[in-house]
Amino acid sequence: MGVSTLFSRFTGYFDRHGFSATVRRVGLAAKRALFSGRMVLFYCDLHSQAWPIVGMPSSMDVERKRNEGELSQQHLQEITSFWNPGLARRNITERFRHGAVLWLIKSEGRLVGYGWTLQGHTVEPHYFRLAPDDTHLFDFHVFPQYRGRGVNPLLVRYVLGSLAAESQGRAFIEAAEWNHAQLASLRMTPFRRLGSARKFTFSRHTAVYWDADNKVKEQSHELRSASSSAIGGKAHNISDLRS
Repeated sequence: MGVSTLFSRFTGYFDRHGFSATVRRVGLAAKRALFSGRMVLFYCDLHSQAWPIVGMPSSMDVERKRNEGELSQQHLQEITSFWNPGLARRNITERFRHGAVLWLIKSEGRLVGYGWTLQGHTVEPHYFRLAPDDTHLFDFHVFPQYRGRGVNPLLVRYVLGSLAAESQGRAFIEAAEWNHAQLASLRMTPFRRLGSARKFTFSRHTAVYWDADNKVKEQSHELRSASSSAIGGKAHNISDLRS
């Protein structure tokens, strides 16, 4: 994430929450970046099992949006209201332009969460290259008042089931190591842990440092890997991740 983007996000946070809350938020973000900056990566073989249809509670449903024109103004406002609305709207436009799909989960007609998917590539530099039939899941979010009800794993399972009916590739997702709620949520889905890594982007070059993780070692002989560069220490390259 660029410096200007970070500045815009914190400026928007300041406008809504004031100086004291923003200082605490900046401190927390700095602490996480310095001491908990690793991401935990997960994968799921969409073709490796029979995928049952995910049963949604009668009060809930999921909608798939393929372009900004399909979003209602109410849903757009709800999605963009947390940080900097202008920046959030630009992000949405850019993601749809890249071919991303937005999944909305609603309860009794009210929007309770959402998540994005993009097939074949990623919006930002990633930890490895995706194959054309692979899909990246990213930025899954449940609104605070609906957390603790299993909404996120329900949405993830639904998305995976839908992707499995359309693709024979793999799905990938990642979560910050400090985000214990998200990690616990992913353990309730078919995703399997791939490993943990740090990513650094300099200009147009991205370097990935893979931790000395036994899971990566065990799976590296099963997964053909796409070259990802690594800096320092002991790094593991997961080549094109195709079996």
